[in-house]
Amino acid sequence: MKAINTPNAPKAIGPYSQAILVNGFLYTSGQVPLNPETGEMVGKTVSEQAEQVFKNLSAVLETSGCHFSDVIKATVFLTTMDDFPKLNEVYAKHMRDHKPARSTVAVSALPKNALVEIELICKVP
Repeated sequence: MKAINTPNAPKAIGPYSQAILVNGFLYTSGQVPLNPETGEMVGKTVSEQAEQVFKNLSAVLETSGCHFSDVIKATVFLTTMDDFPKLNEVYAKHMRDHKPARSTVAVSALPKNALVEIELICKVP
């Protein structure tokens, strides 16, 4: 196992790594919409927050030699399913024609009062 950490994504806010690389697969920790430089939340809407989440995920993937086209499974956490359509717009923009398996789960709360958190599993090229 190899821990993956990059200064281009927010530091972990707990005792975990940004991602773990093992046996040709990358498992990211859930990313919330934190600015990696300031540690502050970005955005008030789910669309704004999801954009930052994808920036953070992109930084972790790039450090590992992966891209969104390498994602095989995504797990999305939303604080309200009312945000599902707006999240899908941002998600589709970043995933483009790639459609990995995905679960979307409504939760009562997320770290730092985020509206969205996303974790990924990728096959490393």
